[in-house]
Order: sequence, then C-alpha cells, then structure tokens
Amino acid sequence: MDIEEGLVYLICFLEEFFVEHGMNAGFAQYLNLLINLVVLTLIILGINYLIKHFIIETFKLFTNQTKTTFDDFLIKSNFPRYVGRFLPLLVIYKVFPLIFSEFPDVLEIFYKLVDIYVIILIVWICRSILRSTRNYLKTREEFNDKPLESFSQIIMIFIWIIGFMFIFSSLFNKSVLGFAISLGAASAVILLIFKDTILGLVASIQVSVNDIVRIGDWITFEKYGADGTVTEINLATVRVQNWDNTYTTIPTYSLISDSFQNWRGMQESPGRRIKRSVLIKQNSVKFLDKQDIEKLKRIKLIAPYLEHRQSEIDKFNENNDIDKSLLINGRNQTNLGVFRKYADSYLREHSAVHKEMYLIVRHLAPTVNGIPMEVLCFSKDKRWENFEYISADIFDHLIAAIPYFDLKLFEAPSGDDIRSFLGEKSNPPSN
Repeated sequence: MDIEEGLVYLICFLEEFFVEHGMNAGFAQYLNLLINLVVLTLIILGINYLIKHFIIETFKLFTNQTKTTFDDFLIKSNFPRYVGRFLPLLVIYKVFPLIFSEFPDVLEIFYKLVDIYVIILIVWICRSILRSTRNYLKTREEFNDKPLESFSQIIMIFIWIIGFMFIFSSLFNKSVLGFAISLGAASAVILLIFKDTILGLVASIQVSVNDIVRIGDWITFEKYGADGTVTEINLATVRVQNWDNTYTTIPTYSLISDSFQNWRGMQESPGRRIKRSVLIKQNSVKFLDKQDIEKLKRIKLIAPYLEHRQSEIDKFNENNDIDKSLLINGRNQTNLGVFRKYADSYLREHSAVHKEMYLIVRHLAPTVNGIPMEVLCFSKDKRWENFEYISADIFDHLIAAIPYFDLKLFEAPSGDDIRSFLGEKSNPPSN
C-alpha cells in the first residue's frame, strides 16, 4: 500500500465505521467530512507551529552567524514565514482533493483558490525581498541620497499588476496574454481611474533617472511653501522638512511640471555665493584732487594702487597737455572708483572668501535709490549659519568704510529725519 492509498483508507475509515454501526450513509459521509476537516485543520496548525518555532528560529540562528545584515532584514520582513507557508499548502493540496473526492464542484473552487493563494504568496515573497533590499541599501552610505522608496514602489506596482493578471487569468480561465489584450482595450478607463498614480509613476521614474532630486537635497519650492531638506521620495509625494522643522508634502509630478530651486549644486561646489549690494547716493560721487588722494593713501589696502594709478594718470595728462585748472579735464580718479577697488582688495584679503572662484565688485545701472554697488564672491564655508556670519562681516566693514571715501549710503528718510528737517526749517539760526 502506497502513501496515497493509506491516506484514502484513513479518510474513509470513519465513514465506513459509522455505516457499519447503523448510521445513515449520507449523514455518515458528511460527519466523516467534518471530522476530516477538523483533523486537517489541526495538522495545518501543528505544521505552522513547527515552522514558527523551528524553521524561523533556525533561520534566525543562521543569520546571527553571518556578517551581512541583509538576512536580518529578511527576517524583519517575514521572508522565512512566507516561504514556510508553502509546506502546509502542499499538505492541503495533497489531502484536500482526497477528502472532497466526491464533490467535484468544491474541488474546482478549491483549485482556483489555491492558484490565487500561490500567486499572492509569491507576490508577498517578492515584496519581502524588495523591502529587505531597500532597508539594507539604506544602511549603505552610497545609497543615502537615492530615492529607494520610490524605486521599490514602482517595482511593487509592476509585480502586483503581473500578479493580478495571473489571478484574473485563473478565475476566468483565460490566458495571461488574452487578459492583457482585453486590458488594453479598456486602457482609456484605466488611465482615467489611475491618472494620479500613473502621473506619479512617470514622475518618479523621471526624477530618479534624471537625478532631479535626491534625499538630503535642500530645495526651495515657493508654490508649496517648501524650503528645507528632502527626507523622503516615494511614488506619489516628496516630503520636505523645512528649516522651522515643519513638513511640506509635494506631489512628485510637480517636480517635473513646475519650477523649483535645488541647492545641491551649491552644496557640492567649493563655495557658496554671496551676492549683495549697497546703494550709494549719486550726489556724493566726485573727482579726487591731490589732497584727497594723499589722504586716501593712508589706507593700507589701496595705497600701492593709488600710487601706481595716479602716476599713470599724471603722465597721461602731462603728455597730452591737459588743463588741470578744472578737475574735470583729462583723466581723474573718483572716490567711488577707489572705493570699488578698496572693496575688491578687501575681499581678496578676507580669509573666508574663496579666491579661486568668481570675485567681482561692480556697478549696476543707477536707480532712483542711488547707484547699486554689488559684491559677488563665494564663501569657503557653505554652512548656513557661518555663511550668514561671513556675509554680515563683509558688509559691516564695507558700510563702515564708505564715509572714509566721502561717499554716502542711500536710505529712505525716516520719521525722525523728517521731524528733524522740519524743526530746522521752523527754527532758523539767529544772527
């Protein structure tokens, strides 16, 4: 007697026993069926217990002996448990048809349910491996800035799509190819229903492939009020932790459909740009005479420049027989030009300014508020708090230095300025 014949004998034993002792044949059949199902359930529970307390624990002991942490993530994602479910499923698959051999309709439903369960179980195993891989890669430094969450969600969507195709194929007894063709015919409806998901899927792929945003990037997205560090990128949204420690959620699709600012280039460059202006009153700009130049030569940073520059100017004016009784004639230096040179020299001497990157001090077009003199340079330290300190230090000095060149800063009059002016007008000086 082989194993299958032995199982058939055990399954039918109680039914024959009940009939021999005078029980109705139909009632004996159903009672035997009920008892067999109870016994099968107990056997499955016992197998599950063994899997949980033997196979899984054995797998844990094995992972403790290995150096890699990947298998630890497999345990956390229930990979051994999912794999272990194939054993009780195999028992059910072998025994159940013997129990219901006289119920062909039930067996037909049973085989369909088993097929569906196997497909779902395979999807769960794939999901477990995918999650383990994602969590393991998060521990690797080279993947810290990669949108692993988005990648895993995209892959899982494709796995579930394939799984559902097989499930529907099993339910309706159609080939997977035939189901895919019928699915294509309903693509318009599918696109309408899953529009946001599809847009998120396309956006996630583009963001990942084109390396538009990484985890850890500092981005500014005015439309959504986001200004901070990207902490998470998934299929539907990008999560940003703002500098005030609030969180902003941005639709992933917006990263390719709208304009935003990514500060990664600044963070990866050798320095961070300082670009600010001071406004000079236009009526304070003047030509410098010899007395003014001698006074300014006492400023150490520009003394060599003034000496050399004035020597060239004097030589030019002399060779061209320029009448210098009027200061405007010939070539001259201006206090604004000398101050611009001073600012340039000061920046080149500043220890926090990057000397190998752009360093420009320039005039912008005059405005109703004065002449903007813009400083464009790069700080060596890119950290925000230190950058702001360096910028403030530079402009503190330049603003304080402006009066030494007989220049004036422009600023709108305040209430005190107006009251002071009116007071002077209403109280003329006495003789």
